[in-house]
Amino acid sequence: MTISGWVLFAIFVCFISVGGFAAFMWANDEDSKIGKVLSVVITGALITAMLYGMLWFYDNTAMGQRALVDQKSNLNNGLERTITVYTADGEVIAHYSGLIDIATSEGGYIKFDFEGKRYIYYNCFVESVAEIE
Repeated sequence: MTISGWVLFAIFVCFISVGGFAAFMWANDEDSKIGKVLSVVITGALITAMLYGMLWFYDNTAMGQRALVDQKSNLNNGLERTITVYTADGEVIAHYSGLIDIATSEGGYIKFDFEGKRYIYYNCFVESVAEIE
């Protein structure tokens, strides 16, 4: 799960725990022992179900897997990639392989960091192949 996923999970756990605590305190007379136990069990079940649901989302959906790859790229300063830069008529301008953080834009240029240097290419085509595990 991503860092933002864990933060979201913690926020929901706080809300669910407050609701469970309120239900627990509401059942405070002697005849409501079943209500107290039930409030604890339901709170635990909701938290467990939410955890498994979020883990399932990040493991089994394309959106969740993209979020994990994006986070890995951000934390590792890029991914192992092979980048080839072409001119408009197909000639190779440059070729890079290694740990590369790449950013594209709508402004007609490609920008990436490679070995501590920033490269920007305008009016070209870029082929990028990332080695993702």
